[in-house]
Amino acid sequence: MFLEVSQLEVRYAGRAQAAVQGVTLSLKAGDIGVLIGPSGCGKTTLLRAVAGLEPVTGGEIRLTKSVVSSAQLSVPPELRRIGMVFQDYALFPHLSVGRNVAFGIHQLPRAEQAARVAEVLQLVGLEGSEHRYPHELSGGQQQRVALARALAPRPQLMLLDEPFSNLDVDLRERLAHEVRGILKAAGATALFVTHDQFEAFAIGDVIGVMHEGHLHQWDDAYTLYHRPATRFVADFIGHGVFAPATLEQRGDNVVAQTPLGELTDLDECPLPGSYPGGACDVLLRADDIVHDDHAPVQAQILRKSFRGSEFLYTLRLASGHTLLAHVPSHHDHALGEWIGIRAQVDHVVTFPRELASESK
Repeated sequence: MFLEVSQLEVRYAGRAQAAVQGVTLSLKAGDIGVLIGPSGCGKTTLLRAVAGLEPVTGGEIRLTKSVVSSAQLSVPPELRRIGMVFQDYALFPHLSVGRNVAFGIHQLPRAEQAARVAEVLQLVGLEGSEHRYPHELSGGQQQRVALARALAPRPQLMLLDEPFSNLDVDLRERLAHEVRGILKAAGATALFVTHDQFEAFAIGDVIGVMHEGHLHQWDDAYTLYHRPATRFVADFIGHGVFAPATLEQRGDNVVAQTPLGELTDLDECPLPGSYPGGACDVLLRADDIVHDDHAPVQAQILRKSFRGSEFLYTLRLASGHTLLAHVPSHHDHALGEWIGIRAQVDHVVTFPRELASESK
């Protein structure tokens, strides 16, 4: 593995709870990892620890199998061969694009500097812009200059801390796809921090969900969505709700009794014996709920969010339980209207019963 973080702890003086606690993850050469989670979850602290900007109080960080951080050792940031791209770009406004990009390679002969600047600017799609200045560029172009500057010294690891947070929402996901292409073309290994799921899905080969200093899951996007390891991951990724369910064994099959009726033909469903009396909570994603006028179960529309090709409906069953559903936007129903719905669940995700779910 290229980057290995083992049982990492970062603790700030005067705080009872560690900012990062027990985090273990690994990243293969050429892969892009993403850390995601709510504000204050520890993702930026973890990134800064990898960079050598935060001291480590427990565990260790290895780069190409060499320890660079532990409670006893800290290799200085400038010796780690790490490139960093920050939220505010940190470009020098008085320097041209070419001189900004050349900032980290000033020790090279001038001809080599110019060749490398031209190479990385072409890589980020800004060839020929050496003599322009940052204020003449759009936000997205400035971000690419920052990326080119970080790539110029050929770092062994790239770290990107919420690099798109100052950009328009519509631009973020598109730029995330573009940056992924640039990093892949450069053969770079990268660790990226964001709070935006769409950015994470667009750029990451593997994604880590953090909460209160702990890493809950380190997996690809598909697995995070369909097989969340913890209740927090299930709630944080995508749209969904937890509904009370009771698992029953019928012959060779498991059936889940839910407020939507019975769920049958369930793949990978836990056995009823996994929970006391088979009682659990089942995760129902918005795409697990299908609008069907002929379905026997009816639900009332509480809220609707227009998403272009679809609505995200918040629905309430007669039992009082709340559900979410993605419905094609030509099914434009009024608030308060009752519509037919049915469950179409391929991946059954269950967790121990929480009393709060029974009162929804």
